[in-house]
Amino acid sequence: MSQLDRAELAQQGAIRADDLRAAGVELVALTFVDNSGITRTKAVPVDRLWSAAAWGVGASNSFDFFLATDEIVGGRYSRGPVGDLRLHPDLDGLVPLAAQPGWAWAPANRYDQDGTPHPQDSRALATAATARLASLGYNVRTAFEIEWVITAAEKPDDPRSATAGPAYGYARLSAQAPYLRALVSALAAQGVAVEQIHPEYAAGQFELSVAADDPVRAADIAVLTRETIRTVSEQHGLRASFTPKFAPGGVGNGGHVHLSLWDGDRNLCAGGDRRFELTATAEAFAAGIYARLPALLAIGAPSVISYLRLEPHHWAGVFLAWGLENREAPLRLVRGAAGQRDRAANFEVKCFDLTANPYLVVAALLFAGLAGLESGATLPDPVDVDPGTLPSAERLPRTLAEAVAAFKADDELTKAFGPELATTLMDVRHGEIDRLGRLSPDELCAVMRYLH
Repeated sequence: MSQLDRAELAQQGAIRADDLRAAGVELVALTFVDNSGITRTKAVPVDRLWSAAAWGVGASNSFDFFLATDEIVGGRYSRGPVGDLRLHPDLDGLVPLAAQPGWAWAPANRYDQDGTPHPQDSRALATAATARLASLGYNVRTAFEIEWVITAAEKPDDPRSATAGPAYGYARLSAQAPYLRALVSALAAQGVAVEQIHPEYAAGQFELSVAADDPVRAADIAVLTRETIRTVSEQHGLRASFTPKFAPGGVGNGGHVHLSLWDGDRNLCAGGDRRFELTATAEAFAAGIYARLPALLAIGAPSVISYLRLEPHHWAGVFLAWGLENREAPLRLVRGAAGQRDRAANFEVKCFDLTANPYLVVAALLFAGLAGLESGATLPDPVDVDPGTLPSAERLPRTLAEAVAAFKADDELTKAFGPELATTLMDVRHGEIDRLGRLSPDELCAVMRYLH
């Protein structure tokens, strides 16, 4: 980052600060997501936005080694308390927060003090993966589904305390209609295009879907959406839980990812001559993801508790399979309604959850897809039944330790992530296994219920 760049950033920051002040904004929250999937933040007064844009805000590099429980583990690349990074807000992502009057939010990238991108910055990795795909002439449109459970604030362990309506039932929606309206209104004011919102299967559970965007922006939206849900919930006397498993025996919260591969304005997931009208290019991209699903779980289902959710016959996608509209397959082809498939067709990855860092998720999926493109990979035969009913069904990793082993063995992903980030991610995963792996399901759910 040159001096000229810093001067330009300072000027841009000052201009944006003027706009924010005119909108009544006094403070700006800068966020990044750590390797345990927790959104960390620092904030600056709006009058200091120019400085944050040009020179960054200090943040310890020890955040790379934080667990979700705030314990700090060691690792090969740990420097302990030594060193400093700089958080630089992406001014293009800056938005006033409708749910927090007087505040704005911006996603941040992490640099060292000389202006070099930090090798463990997940947003920079997602940007690099997107650029690598663009160099081949392709782009991906991505969206995260957000599932959460609400409880009454005074009864945070009871998923029926805020609404006792049945799964997908209108009774549950009507009981929380003012809350849901306020939520969608806040998101719309923040530029988030909500496509649908509805009660889900589990007690007290809702789901929200947003429009697809470029991968980095999709990850930004996932962060902004979740924090808005948390804030609006609190304002309505509720608590929001995004944990993969609210309580043992129940249905968990997923963090499904939708993605489609495009060549300019053409959706390569439709109009082709392969199965279900896929193009050969889209099939190769999806096949790269399919082949790496065991390793990808270390990124998209990165917590010990993730594996309480990954149960057969729960629509979580625990067997290695893909299929057309098969909700038990971890890789599901969604075609959409006839007449709209050239815009709507996409793949859904169902085995991920919201303990994941969304920037790492999109980076990993893009790198896996790129590996499939480069090798000309093909998909096996699709599965049109519950794969758990097939005697030959292959389980995906049953534990975080198994997923970590699969990631370490995947040369494409570890190379793409780089030695520092790939190693640190697994150091953090081992740290979580050591500290949380011996807890009972009840204890684990209690610890993790409101961390993410």
